[in-house]
Amino acid sequence: MTLNASELGWDESSGADPFSPLDQLDQLDSSSTYEVPPLTVWGVALCVSGTLIATENAVVVTTILATPSLRAPVFLLLASLGLADLLAGVALILHFLFLFCVEPSDWSELLTSGLLVTSLTASLCSLMGVALDRYLSLSHALTYGSSQSRHRAAVLLLLVWLCACVIGAGPALGWHCLGEPNSCSVVRPLTRTYLSLLCGGFLVVVMVTLQLYAGICQVARRHAHAIATQRHFLPANHSYASKHSSGRGFSRLILILSVFVGCWMPFSLWGLLGDASSPPLYTYATLVPAAGSSLLNPILYSLRNKDIRKVLLQACCPHRCTQNTHIHYPVDV
Repeated sequence: MTLNASELGWDESSGADPFSPLDQLDQLDSSSTYEVPPLTVWGVALCVSGTLIATENAVVVTTILATPSLRAPVFLLLASLGLADLLAGVALILHFLFLFCVEPSDWSELLTSGLLVTSLTASLCSLMGVALDRYLSLSHALTYGSSQSRHRAAVLLLLVWLCACVIGAGPALGWHCLGEPNSCSVVRPLTRTYLSLLCGGFLVVVMVTLQLYAGICQVARRHAHAIATQRHFLPANHSYASKHSSGRGFSRLILILSVFVGCWMPFSLWGLLGDASSPPLYTYATLVPAAGSSLLNPILYSLRNKDIRKVLLQACCPHRCTQNTHIHYPVDV
């Protein structure tokens, strides 16, 4: 799953894949010397975006792992999400280097595609884990944060990364179309069968995540109803604050779901419906949001958490921060 944009104006009607430099290499005579393509605006954007994604998520992962107080299940899931998105940024940087700095080869294309598949799979599954953690933190508030729940989160993350690594190893293990162009999917070097299974799995994870968020809304409504029945025991300003907080919570939920569906649904559907003869511009338009989710995830999930922001503020401005060991177990992360 590599990006190729050495030319911004590809022919949409052709079957050439804009995401693989090998299509251009096949047209060169084997005895000719490979010439590195000139750097383009897309190449600069590719390198800058990969660097931003890697840096942003590296800060999140380092902050969580270096802070002993951030050991609640949700922080383990956020660290997993940050690590997955960090790998996506590294994959984009590697693709830039292989495309514009050194001569690309089969192994480099398989490396970058496998790394992207692994990172995107782990990222999507980690997002599902965050949704599951939100649901459990609301429906089982008394036991949230216990050692047993942390153990379950660790086992879940182990399974997520094991599955992501196995799936990402598919291209290197032979699920590629480098020797059989007719079996290519909309994303070279992935075969149509491999990409169909991958996107089908993505859709299942998306549907499960949406179902979890629907359960979160149901639990939140029950809590709001319970508060409303006892509203005459609460001061008027307390009741208003609860309503205001609930409204902000649902607004954040709508924003998160909109970004989540907007980033993942287009590529998942296009991977199932398209083939190698499909216009490559459509593949580009659907794959970029999926990769772009790695840039938005730290902002929507990690940096919005009060405890993570507090640790970062302490690291940047220690003289302005006071030591506070209290951790807010986040149901709204």
